[in-house]
Amino acid sequence: MTTFRIALANLRFPATPEESVTLAEQAIVDASSERAGLICFPECFVPGYRVGKTLPPLDPPFLERAWRSIAAAAAKASIAVVLGTERMVDGKQFITALVINSDGTVAGFQDKVQLDPSEDHVYSPGNGRRVFHAGPLTFGIVICHEGWRYPETVREAARQGAQIVFHPHFGEAEPGDYRPSSFADPASSFHEKAMLCRAAENTCYFASVNCASDGSPTTSAVARPDGTLLCYQPYGKPGLLIADIDLETATGFLATRLRSA
Repeated sequence: MTTFRIALANLRFPATPEESVTLAEQAIVDASSERAGLICFPECFVPGYRVGKTLPPLDPPFLERAWRSIAAAAAKASIAVVLGTERMVDGKQFITALVINSDGTVAGFQDKVQLDPSEDHVYSPGNGRRVFHAGPLTFGIVICHEGWRYPETVREAARQGAQIVFHPHFGEAEPGDYRPSSFADPASSFHEKAMLCRAAENTCYFASVNCASDGSPTTSAVARPDGTLLCYQPYGKPGLLIADIDLETATGFLATRLRSA
């Protein structure tokens, strides 16, 4: 058995962009103390998910400073990081995930390709998908909406050898929402059931991470390659969700079976 320990940063929503960096750095230290090899943060955690929120305009110099600071923390803790963030390229704004190696070097970005319609007035869709590596682990990234509603995004990563697909997302309770207390409650929305489906239909792990908030309709969780639940974070409770994944069970077998109609 080849195991790899991951941490999902199920943290409260940062009060300011500056606080998002402080919270991220502390989570990196905490994950390293738990002997995790990689930590993943929610969608746009730095500086904070802005759709429906009041945040300062996207600030490229601030983001560059934040990324350098978080990369230094990763190098000091010797841990890889999947950082939910945003960026501007050629005047266009993108939701993205920045991947930082355990030595603090930048492995690259995975932009959000399939936007939620509510994001169209702020962000542009990205292009292309790739996988990343952390020691023996090969992983992909799908961001929020594209992981829920577009199964092919996860399949593409699994077909490229991803043993786990990380799913940074952001979701808060809205008035009238059902407030679950157990994972994949039948009375709740489809979203947590989709986590299990994405794992089972591709024979890979699926690790979804949200911010902690009162009444949140989804929480952070890890699904096994057979579609069963490995673990989940109690709803609304800030903290790290730690999981040991067995890389040998993540074969990607069903993802590779797909043929065109």
